[in-house]
Amino acid sequence: MEVATFAGGCFWCTEAVFLEIKGVEKVVSGYIGGKTINPTYKDICTGETGHAEAIQITFNPNEVAYEDLLEVFFATHDPTTLNRQGADVGTQYRSEIFYHSESQKTKAENYIQLLAKEKLYDKKIVTKVSSASVFYNAEEYHQNYYNQNSSQGYCQMVIAPKLEKLRKYYKSKLK
Repeated sequence: MEVATFAGGCFWCTEAVFLEIKGVEKVVSGYIGGKTINPTYKDICTGETGHAEAIQITFNPNEVAYEDLLEVFFATHDPTTLNRQGADVGTQYRSEIFYHSESQKTKAENYIQLLAKEKLYDKKIVTKVSSASVFYNAEEYHQNYYNQNSSQGYCQMVIAPKLEKLRKYYKSKLK
């Protein structure tokens, strides 16, 4: 098993997406990239801890390649908005890849260069690539949030369309 860590805005959104990917064994919502030890959701919402809302994915590289995870990551959030995703604004909602090996770093940087070269986005990609630091699990009520709260308004308006896109364009990558 390998680990990938992505910050793509609200962790409820990214978690819901990656839970559906074949080869993904586990997805945990949490906080990474900040200075506060053992931050809480309330702490990171201030934007003062430096943490990003992120997910940590445990995956089987024999079933899903890291590059496939990168493809899904970039296709299901906006990597061109600095410190925001939709209505969620603040450094905690930044787009960032936290690599766990030099191989992941190289693959992430190469993928971003490829997307820029192909001009897939109208604006510059602002996704940072950083070395993984301590990952703090979010509180239990944040875990598997969409599957436990799918009828909630935010889930219907923000997460459901991302899942619809995933199911439409990435059928071969789904469980």
